[in-house]
This record gives sequence, structure tokens and C-alpha cells, in this order.
Amino acid sequence: MKISLFATCLVDMFQSNVGKATVELLERLGCEIDFPENQICCGQPSYNSGYVKDTKDVMKRTIDTFMDAEYVVCPSGSCAYMLTEYPHIFAGDPIWEPKAKKLADKVYELTQFIVDVLKVEDVGAKFIGKVTYHTSCHMTRLLGVVEAPMTLLKNVKGLEFTELPGKEQCCGFGGTFSVKMGKISEQMVDEKVQHVEETGAEYLIGADAACLMNIGGRMERLGKKVKVLHIAEVLNSH
Repeated sequence: MKISLFATCLVDMFQSNVGKATVELLERLGCEIDFPENQICCGQPSYNSGYVKDTKDVMKRTIDTFMDAEYVVCPSGSCAYMLTEYPHIFAGDPIWEPKAKKLADKVYELTQFIVDVLKVEDVGAKFIGKVTYHTSCHMTRLLGVVEAPMTLLKNVKGLEFTELPGKEQCCGFGGTFSVKMGKISEQMVDEKVQHVEETGAEYLIGADAACLMNIGGRMERLGKKVKVLHIAEVLNSH
């Protein structure tokens, strides 16, 4: 099965280890990976800030970049969701709406792809430690990926899982929200950190680099000992 990896900006710039883990994991599951070097941002930050017209040029480049891909897999629920929104954004455009739909129909978040397409629930991972899991807003509420990450984590040998209290609550990142509403965002992430601590977990796992960067950064500034890992890193451990 041939897969084109959409790495996302944060993975590219800050968390290359997540991209590496994603590729190694999928290759272990028998996939052939390619990485189109023309890929850029999905356009979500500028689009959500109201720059719709300007963002469409970015989206068109993304559509063209992955036009020939069999599957597009992304280690970020938020960015994967943004690609599935392209048909709505280009609605009524005789050229770009069909292209956008073609792309949206083959885009999958990493755990969604493993469970729903590859039909794998146990990737053979082994990870010793007590963990909790942050359910990011875009991935669960908008993309609708809820069960896949939990199914995979519960089959990791040695992993001790504790559910995160208030898991449905936003971590406060929200893309540009954390910049425009810094004080409110800080209170939200402080509440999330408190919930993480309540679990007694050694590791906080998530499937969105942005959320993990936000929560992890706050925990580091507060001197907390909990380590933050992307789910790809856990599933790739053995």
C-alpha cells in the first residue's frame, strides 16, 4: 500500500522525531511511504484568522501536491481535518471543488488509517509506563476520530492507562486563539495540566503536535515531571 506522508508544519519544524516514528511505524506495517517535498502548511492558521482568499493559494498547492497520492496520512488530527474541509471551502468552484473532494476522500489521521484502513488494532508495540491520553478537539469533535487511538494504546504491551479527567475540555491552544487570548488560554492549559497530574501518569500521550506543544510547554514552565509523547512514538516503540 502506497502512502504519501503529510507531515505538518509543527512536525517539520519542531518535532521531526514524530515524523520519523510515523514513517517507521507505517513501514513496519507493510506500507510504502513517499514524502512530497512541495508540501507546505495546510492553511489552517490563516484561514481561521479570516484570510480566506489568501489561504486558497496555499490550499491549491496542497491539493496539487497530493493529487496523485493513493492515500494521504497525517500524524495530526487537526491538520487532517483541515484537508477534509477543502471541498467546503472551494464549494461552487468548477475546477477546485472536484480536486478538493478527491483529496479529502483519501486523507486519514495516522491512527484512523491504521485501524480503519489497514485493519490493525495491535501494532506489536511495547512501552513500559503509566500514561494518560489527551483527546484533541479537532480530531475528536470535527474529524470524528475517537476510538482508534484508544484501541491502539490499549494493545500496547506494558502500558498502564489512566483516563484523563475532563478529557473533552480544550487545552487552550486553539491555533491563533492562544496568541489572541493569551490569558484565557493560560487558564485553560493550567486546568489541563492539573487534570494530567491527577492521573499520576508519567507520560501524556496525544495525536496532535500543537496540543502537545502547548501542554508540554506549560508543564515544563511549571516544573512538572510528566513527559509528553506523540502517539506515533509510543506505537513505534518495541
